[in-house]
Amino acid sequence: MRVNSTRVWIGGVAGGVVWLLWSIFINLRLGNARYEAMQAAGIFLKQPRYPFFMATWTIMLFVMAILLAYLYAWTRNTLGAGPRTALKIGMIVGFFAGFPDNFGQATWSAAPRVFPLAWMLEMWVGCILATLVAGYIYKE
Repeated sequence: MRVNSTRVWIGGVAGGVVWLLWSIFINLRLGNARYEAMQAAGIFLKQPRYPFFMATWTIMLFVMAILLAYLYAWTRNTLGAGPRTALKIGMIVGFFAGFPDNFGQATWSAAPRVFPLAWMLEMWVGCILATLVAGYIYKE
């Protein structure tokens, strides 16, 4: 079956918007005070190594959301169309994207465990939300 690329892109961009909002929510919940305290303690850098981090991060979220939309479109004929398939894909990819590295951070980093927990949830839940949105929008 042929993939409707236009709907994939629309769903991916919409999923990217939702993921970006989730990312902002998670990082606002952590709060600037926590980040500033970690910077003052020397655990986090005061200036980013990459000057355009926020813009690059936003672009990466959108790229990942579009790729998740494609993954949903490619697998819906095998797994069936609908939210169950989108949820499965989002959960699997979100686990891959969010859990291993942040588990390592929680284990070995001097930063409080709330940071890797929040970053893991940012990836895992973000993947799920983006895929659910893309799946809702996708039509063949």
